[in-house]
Amino acid sequence: MFKKRLEALFITVIFVALAVLAMNYYDSYRFKNSDIPEDYKERIAAKEQEVLRKMQEHYGYAVKFPLIVTDTFKGHFYGVTTYNDSQIKIYLNKQVMRESIDYMVESVVAHEYAHALLFYEGHIDGGDGHSSLWQETCTNLGGKNCQRYVDAQDVVMQKLPF
Repeated sequence: MFKKRLEALFITVIFVALAVLAMNYYDSYRFKNSDIPEDYKERIAAKEQEVLRKMQEHYGYAVKFPLIVTDTFKGHFYGVTTYNDSQIKIYLNKQVMRESIDYMVESVVAHEYAHALLFYEGHIDGGDGHSSLWQETCTNLGGKNCQRYVDAQDVVMQKLPF
């Protein structure tokens, strides 16, 4: 009797685990193969408006740069700003967005806008682009973590329930 109950419990656990795995796989597949959710778009747009307001406040003008969500990044870059042929574009990595949307909105948008603004103003240095001027610009634009690169500790801490 006990053996039969244990077998039934084990089979139930296996089916529940398979169902959870299937749902997770489907969610990942759907996210990868469709546009980002509307609430992500709204949050990114709201942060962009905040950045533009702070740009106007601190620099006397506001320049909106194309902000493109893409899944063509290799690796775990959260975002990148490009400057080619006098065109400045900001790219956000869709692949890491699902896992870290809070960090993306609160830190990466202002981070990349700071690069874009400095490119716009002609500050193109030979370094890695994370100078003290960039840090000040990032902070002025409302960046929460104006460090050189993504701080994995911040991303992890945002996911904890306390």
